[in-house]
Formats: sequence, C-alpha cells, structure tokens
Amino acid sequence: MNKTQKITAHIPIGSLRRATAATGKGITETVRLGLDLIASAKAAEELRRLRGKMRLGLDVAELRRDRR
Repeated sequence: MNKTQKITAHIPIGSLRRATAATGKGITETVRLGLDLIASAKAAEELRRLRGKMRLGLDVAELRRDRR
C-alpha cells in the first residue's frame, strides 16, 4: 500500500466544484488526479525537450516485418 500524507489546502470553492464536477469523483480522488496530471505533463515536457537528442538502435524495416 502506498503511504499517504494528510494535507490542508485552501482551494477556491468554485475551482473545487468545477474540478469535482469534471471528474465525477470526490475531493480526494479529484486532487489525486490533478496531481497525477501535473506530474504527467512535466514528464511529457521533458520527453519533448529530448526529442531528436537520443539515438535509438531500432531497425524500422525489421519492426515493419514484424507486423505482417
């Protein structure tokens, strides 16, 4: 089981209502989803920054033969 930490946060009511309405979930689940989305966005940003800077030893022709 993952460790958890109880927090107190002051969040504008309107923002909280819109977020929970958008997710259809409760406050805790909505906050967790928001945190996960922030972390995912950061990871995607880092991957975009690396675009074209890493050499991969892939043989495209071999990969395409695998699909047949």
